[in-house]
Amino acid sequence: MYGKAFAPEYQGSLTTLSVNSSLVDVLAAATEQLRAAERGGSPAEAARAGLAVAEAHRRLGQVDEADREWKASYRAARAAGDLGAMAWALWSGGTLARQRGALALAWRLLGLAADLGERGGDIVVRGYSLAGMAETGRIQGDYEAVGELHEKLLAEARKRGEARHTVWALEGIAQMHRNTGSYDSAYAMFEEAAGIAAQADDRRGHAWALRGMADIISVRDGDAERALKLLSEAELTCREMNLVSALAYNHKMRGNVFYRASRYEEARAMYQQAWDEFRGMSEPRGEALARLGLIKSRARLGRDRDRTAEDLSELAAVLERIGLRHVRRMVERAREEFGLTEALEVAR
Repeated sequence: MYGKAFAPEYQGSLTTLSVNSSLVDVLAAATEQLRAAERGGSPAEAARAGLAVAEAHRRLGQVDEADREWKASYRAARAAGDLGAMAWALWSGGTLARQRGALALAWRLLGLAADLGERGGDIVVRGYSLAGMAETGRIQGDYEAVGELHEKLLAEARKRGEARHTVWALEGIAQMHRNTGSYDSAYAMFEEAAGIAAQADDRRGHAWALRGMADIISVRDGDAERALKLLSEAELTCREMNLVSALAYNHKMRGNVFYRASRYEEARAMYQQAWDEFRGMSEPRGEALARLGLIKSRARLGRDRDRTAEDLSELAAVLERIGLRHVRRMVERAREEFGLTEALEVAR
């Protein structure tokens, strides 16, 4: 039903690169091709090589370099009059903006990318851009607004037999189900995503699906050891492919598993590691999630109640600025967990 996964962001002479290529190798090959295109005076090829350079930098957590390269790719695409390449550059920029916590900018850039993709007849970049908008809304916790879009994109991906996009959509819907307490349906979707990804040799998608399965196994079944085994399998892929952001999220989830198992010292150490990793790549959402886990672990290990309350209030203010409503609700639940709601009412 599904063919081998491919990476449409690797274009022009870079189509030989695999979806599983190490990002270090992608960056080296794409940079070489970009320089050759610039020397040859080919803006169209420079735009497409520059897209791969930007995406490699972004996934390696090198956000300043990624920001510079997607903009350069867009300028080259505009010089070439290539609407599709312009759309792909904007998609990269929008994805980077979401990663950096600039959610309003992400929504705007991805919307522009979807429009250009449609005008340019590139249905793939249109689909990826709409998917990016759906993911941005999901991260903000606006499930009602983007749930239907997720389902629509899943149906389109299934119809085309596009494995990578099917896996992405399944994982997004599964995450919404998980966050609203529908653990069984969430697990079924993560499990299906893992199966499709394995069949299509999409190692990145498979690693994310294993992370989702581990989460459900931990929170629903209380089986920490099985969850940790799945996370270890996913971590191996993250390291082999240099998936810096995915690795940090894996470590954050490992902290979650330890915390739920009341292994608070191990949880604290894992959350600290993930927090440091997210800060190193300027990824505010991951940073906020890891910091929340760190605050809770420290509280369980005896941190003063007043300092815990201060930490949670400071984090809540950060989340308010970013617009992460789901994580903001998690902070409120943490206050309830530690009996800090009365202190909050007094402060107000």
